[in-house]
Amino acid sequence: MKVLSTSVYDGPSIYALFPVIRQVVDLGPLEEWPTARLGPGFVDVLLAALPGLNEHGCSYGTAGGFVRRMREDEGTWLGHVLEHVALELQNVAGSDVTFGKTRSNGQPNQYDMVYQYEDKDVGLEAGRLGLALLHHLLPPELRPEGEPDKDFDFSAERDEFIRYAQRRALGPSTASLVKAAEERDIPWLRLNQYSLVQFGHGRFQKWIQATVTGETRHIAVELASDKEETNGILADLGLPVPRQYLVHSASRAVRAAERIGYPVVIKPLNANHGRGVSVNLTNKEEVEAAYKQAEAHGRTAVVESFIQGLDHRLLVVNGELIAASKRVPGHVVGDGVHTIEWLVDQVNSDPRRGVGHEKVLTRLEFDHQAELLLGELGYTRETVPAKGEEVFLRKTANLSTGGTAIDVTDVIHPDNREMAERAVMAIGLDVGGVDFLTTDITESYRVTGGAICEVNAAPGFRMHVAPSEGTPRDVAGPVLDMLFPPGTPSRVPIAAITGTNGKTTTSRMLAHILKMAGHVVGLTSTDGVYIDGRLTVQGDMTGPTSARMVLRDPEVDAAVMETARGGLLRSGMGFRESDVSACLNITADHLGLRGIDTLEQLAEVKRVVIEVARGTAVLNADDPLCLKMADHSQAERICYITMDHNHPLVKEHIRAGGLALALEQGMNGHMIALYDNGQHIPVLWTHLIPATLEGRALHNVQNAMFAAAMAHSLGLTLENIRHGLRTFDSTFFQAPGRMNVYNEHPFKVIMDYAHNPAAVQTICQVVDRFEVTGRKIVVLAAPGDRRDEDISETGRVAAGHFDHYICRRDDNTRGRGHSEVPGMLRQALLDSGVRDDQIVVIEDEQAANEAALAMAGHGDLVLILCDAVARTWKQIIYFKPEGSTVAPVRSGPSAVDLGPTTSTEFTLDEGMELIRDERGVRLAREPEGDD
Repeated sequence: MKVLSTSVYDGPSIYALFPVIRQVVDLGPLEEWPTARLGPGFVDVLLAALPGLNEHGCSYGTAGGFVRRMREDEGTWLGHVLEHVALELQNVAGSDVTFGKTRSNGQPNQYDMVYQYEDKDVGLEAGRLGLALLHHLLPPELRPEGEPDKDFDFSAERDEFIRYAQRRALGPSTASLVKAAEERDIPWLRLNQYSLVQFGHGRFQKWIQATVTGETRHIAVELASDKEETNGILADLGLPVPRQYLVHSASRAVRAAERIGYPVVIKPLNANHGRGVSVNLTNKEEVEAAYKQAEAHGRTAVVESFIQGLDHRLLVVNGELIAASKRVPGHVVGDGVHTIEWLVDQVNSDPRRGVGHEKVLTRLEFDHQAELLLGELGYTRETVPAKGEEVFLRKTANLSTGGTAIDVTDVIHPDNREMAERAVMAIGLDVGGVDFLTTDITESYRVTGGAICEVNAAPGFRMHVAPSEGTPRDVAGPVLDMLFPPGTPSRVPIAAITGTNGKTTTSRMLAHILKMAGHVVGLTSTDGVYIDGRLTVQGDMTGPTSARMVLRDPEVDAAVMETARGGLLRSGMGFRESDVSACLNITADHLGLRGIDTLEQLAEVKRVVIEVARGTAVLNADDPLCLKMADHSQAERICYITMDHNHPLVKEHIRAGGLALALEQGMNGHMIALYDNGQHIPVLWTHLIPATLEGRALHNVQNAMFAAAMAHSLGLTLENIRHGLRTFDSTFFQAPGRMNVYNEHPFKVIMDYAHNPAAVQTICQVVDRFEVTGRKIVVLAAPGDRRDEDISETGRVAAGHFDHYICRRDDNTRGRGHSEVPGMLRQALLDSGVRDDQIVVIEDEQAANEAALAMAGHGDLVLILCDAVARTWKQIIYFKPEGSTVAPVRSGPSAVDLGPTTSTEFTLDEGMELIRDERGVRLAREPEGDD
């Protein structure tokens, strides 16, 4: 059994709307060995290794269903078994994952095996270990060469895997904050492998690292870390603190102890978690030894009076005491039978105990301090303490050193509550933990005495969320309520756009509408990532990585996500839900790639974007494959877009009070009309939208309708929508590669990135609507990774629209020969009735473009279907027609770097001036007057 490929889906995908891993598994000869043929012994040893498999329901939906499948007459195949093993290994390591499915992918012996994960690396490791386990359990003659043999120790491998998973898991404090965020529907992103987490999106985001928040003041953390300063500040406010001296040597520590009076405590100035702390020191020798221990954690130590009493941690959030816990140092209780070492092992067998902070309690250890305390009692590890005797292995009560916690929130005296709140506020912390020693927390410190030992920044939460005794407290909730008070936003509105053609233009239109309405928009597109109109990352950025860039940007307050097929198939979506999603159309493109061979399969991939919409799903009612997506939508509303105002389904939808946009014929042309809750609202005449070229470009009319529908769904006013559409054009600098028109030559040039048959057909229809007095010339191409039939179809749909055809290839031939694509296009044109003398093959893109421009004369129209967008536009605007006196001159600053250019000298005719603007360079007469 081999894993041929592995894909990790970070978010919603064709397989699930949550993170999953997909592996293509080749069973090879094991295809002939389902579990029934392997015999009951195989199932028995597998269940012995992973008993939790007995609880898997599988297709039966009840516990034991999976075991039943394995023991049935035929059994089940090992790809299916691997899926369940990978899930169960994650369960053993603490992940709550249940989803999986395994299906044949149509290739001999191959299966697509999909399973859920919480942590990517843990999920991948579970798959690796699961495969090794199954190979180990196979009869020797069926094991792959070089795979685990009899020396494979699954128990040891499993335990190492659990430790690996625990090291990668969020700590208890951070995990409790994440859980509180999820309960409040606040999105979160883990920013590193530790405890740095972003809550919220865009400009609403807040960060935490463990329990330090983005609102925690740096000076407060510094003060809390300086025990001497903290002691002084609290003393000045009349709060109870021990006498304290700062020392830099053992001799000074002894003098300070004598000045304070024994017993004393010595601790490092800047350490935490109880490291280097020694308490109840009663003589010079103990002080010297304790100073040496403290010195290991810092050159400066604090000597303070020892306060009799029990150790309490008082947690204050946003000025209010949220929880109180009594902490007991790590210890064992004798039973009169067993040794101290045996009792420690029993305590450590508690599944709640782990190493460090990985679990809610920490394991007890026999270290120097434990041995020292045992020595003071005259005990060793082999001593058998009396029944009920408490044997302490620690002097301090920190949970990180094995202590336990008892919740006392409900019984703390009001004076002690107020004291803790004042102490944390005095230091300036938003989240702080007060270490308070007292003999009785239910009595006022004014009566019983006691003192504040420390005020801690980044206090641990685990003693409160999972106390050893008492009521667990929701301490993370108040932190989230402080960061995001009820009623305040944590999410930016997200609009997701998919489809075959028009995604980029529609995304840019919607982003422009939002920007004109005052939003700072994050846009992902095939051109790159834009923040507030500025290109921040160039390239095809329509996958999950770019989506996370936008959602992490602290300026963004609205996100427009162009979401393409490739990213969905490679790694899913970068966000779990959208406010509005749209699918523009489903036409043939990229078929035959990544297992997508039919339009129906392509629609299923793009449907994921519709499935994550929570507010509105916007669908093309004129496209049957888009229309069917409504059945899979969980959105609150469906909005239909139609170019046919008599569409029967849309008319019925409107009668029911539904949301729709339709294109209607009026006396002055076509009007985009909005229907919502029974209202008929004219939006805009199409000829007033610059991107439609006075209504000629019907595909951009439809794109504008989608943009308007999505903007309306996001709550923008009609005036915002109208203003945005009327100020969005199809110039190169606003929509590069999307029907860019250049009129400064004696002929008209249109540049477009159309690269599939439907897009080419659409742009050809636009060309037909222009009144051309001369010839029509086209530079025709198709990507090399498309199917032969799609490349040929590109040629067929272009046939008949032009007088001259120049066939070329892309720079990247994507696996084809240099002349292959141009040759296929030429043959398709010939087969469609185009004369041979109308067709020229010029393989190189730049040479083909230059030939088309050189061929054109006055009144002609040249359509260039480009691949290298910026380079081609540069060719167009700097082309010098024969007989022209204007040399190419670089235009002003633009959103796209066109690269360096050269210019030659020339002389302007009298009364003429050189005009440079976003369209390029042209000659014009000087304006009259004094200006």
